[in-house]
Amino acid sequence: MEKYDGPLFDCDNHYYEAEDAFMRHVPRRMQKRCVQWVDMDGKRRHLVAGKLNHAVGNPTFDPISKPGVLREYYRGNPEGRSFVELIRSALEPMPPEYMDRDARVARAEEQGLAGAWLFPTAGVLYEQAMSHDIEALCVLTQGFNRWLDEDWGLAYKGRLFSAPYLMLADVDWACGELEWALEHDARLIVMRPSPILTRDGWRPHTDERFDPFWARVDEAGITVVAHVGSTAYTANGYGGNAALDALGGGRKPSVASLIPERAIYDYLLTFAFDKMFERFPNLRICSVESGSGFLGDLFVKLEHSKQRMPWYYKEDPAELFRRNVWINPFWEDKMTDVVAHMGVDRVIYGSDWPHMEGMEQPRDILEEGELDPFSLADQAKILYENSAALNERRPL
Repeated sequence: MEKYDGPLFDCDNHYYEAEDAFMRHVPRRMQKRCVQWVDMDGKRRHLVAGKLNHAVGNPTFDPISKPGVLREYYRGNPEGRSFVELIRSALEPMPPEYMDRDARVARAEEQGLAGAWLFPTAGVLYEQAMSHDIEALCVLTQGFNRWLDEDWGLAYKGRLFSAPYLMLADVDWACGELEWALEHDARLIVMRPSPILTRDGWRPHTDERFDPFWARVDEAGITVVAHVGSTAYTANGYGGNAALDALGGGRKPSVASLIPERAIYDYLLTFAFDKMFERFPNLRICSVESGSGFLGDLFVKLEHSKQRMPWYYKEDPAELFRRNVWINPFWEDKMTDVVAHMGVDRVIYGSDWPHMEGMEQPRDILEEGELDPFSLADQAKILYENSAALNERRPL
């Protein structure tokens, strides 16, 4: 089959946070309750909510692992090398394009990217550690988003589209922060796929108390990305919180390495069970960096629920799911299976660049062979058109 040679729209790019990303816009009186730097055993580490945080092994990000150094590990590790060995074999000084938006635009042009969604590296990992202090969490998240707008912009030069981080622990705050994002030309927002710890207990994103937020998302037509991050699953007793455990690279196998799949499965299934796509039919929910291995069983559960409670749904929940949800598979997933479940119009490509578990270069996906069974028109949808369409607001 011919290989696609047109532009890409990468739905999963990352920046590395500046030294003051979590402090610049956080009042000094609040910083002890948020994020601080500390020197310990000759290394600079983050204190989060006053405790040493291990979610990021080296929050200075210098040196940094090269993109794609873990590909052979996830491909099956044919040489039997350890996770840590692979990482340490490919460290480099921090390249400017990882922290500077103009350098990143130049690199995106070299890579053939017409557009890219940019997500945090550390910024998706600290909500869980802060969840007990809602006031501080709101202050930290708002400050982080102001830093993001200053350093990266939310729609920079029509090529880089950074996602403000939103959370629902305080729904009034969330509605206000969403308005700020809309006013600053955000094309997408990012949230973690996890229950929310509110002032009166844990609640799913689909709880009716959050309807004012989802109603505004629905009205504005902005895309919502559920991106892998530290979630409530990190505290379920089956694995540690260290970064290596979460990536599946600890000293022994652990269910912690399955956290992304379990978290996104429950998150998306709850959206369907709570009829969010009937209540808010203009929602566009994208699962990014959580793979696709959960889809088969998810559709089985949707069918079971429809059969057992035929009076509950006004419309087929599986068809609504396919209408309102987009899936970014892992590069090692079987693309034909993903398309069989979702349809080619609901699959989007993300390289996870420049992270170590992603692709060395975004176009390397064409060498993996997973797109070979598809026509050039369908390859174009997966690699460019679907994400480009999601990048434009679809207001009611």
